[in-house]
Amino acid sequence: MRGFWKLLQVQAKLYLREPIATFFTIFYAPLVLLLFGAIYGNKPNPFYGGRGAMDVGVPSFIGLIVVTVGLIGLPISAAAARESGVLRRFRATPLHPLAYILSDIASYLLMTLIGVLLLVLTGRAIFHIRFEGNVLSVLAGFLLGTTAFFALGYLIAGLAPTARIAQTVGMVLAFPMMFISGATIPLEVLPAKVRAVGQYIPLTHVVTLMRGLWFGDSWSQHWKEVAVLVGCLLVGGAIAARTFRWE
Repeated sequence: MRGFWKLLQVQAKLYLREPIATFFTIFYAPLVLLLFGAIYGNKPNPFYGGRGAMDVGVPSFIGLIVVTVGLIGLPISAAAARESGVLRRFRATPLHPLAYILSDIASYLLMTLIGVLLLVLTGRAIFHIRFEGNVLSVLAGFLLGTTAFFALGYLIAGLAPTARIAQTVGMVLAFPMMFISGATIPLEVLPAKVRAVGQYIPLTHVVTLMRGLWFGDSWSQHWKEVAVLVGCLLVGGAIAARTFRWE
């Protein structure tokens, strides 16, 4: 465990030293919130079921952080560590390989959580956003969605021969997801055909689940979203484990 905590500290420091990764993980979603909030405000609107645009926006923007870390930050860092020989050197140390893998996952989870907390605090302080759900339930939904995307991220890292290719694949997958899943543009605004396509995108289910739990829905009301994300976690994690390479 001592080795795990040391590795976690190192991984977190290395992540924060990357200005682009830090910006998109921690500051991007709050800035999007401020921009949209300045345009639309947060007055109750029948279009959003009597809630404000930012009331709906905050749980949706959590998806921006999840997809950025899961499909861009994580694959690039993991592939770069393998490409530069860092993973090979870690494997040669007395530390159990599982300690490195768990600390790696924990560091990305920590960074994602920091980004979400800053987003929520910004929404609460400036727009007085409403929260009608259960904190533990929302946290569980966040962990499910995040780990599902982490599994997909490790899958990309395992299949990509270089960090540059991992970056390209991650961005090609992530950016369309951001705009047709409801993570950036509210689902209510999207055309019906776009919403129909969005049902085949994992991020749409993260956004829908987070919004539902945020406003007090039960888990049974979102069995479809849970099934899709659990499937991504199990299938993506299984394939990622088989394709993971130390060198």
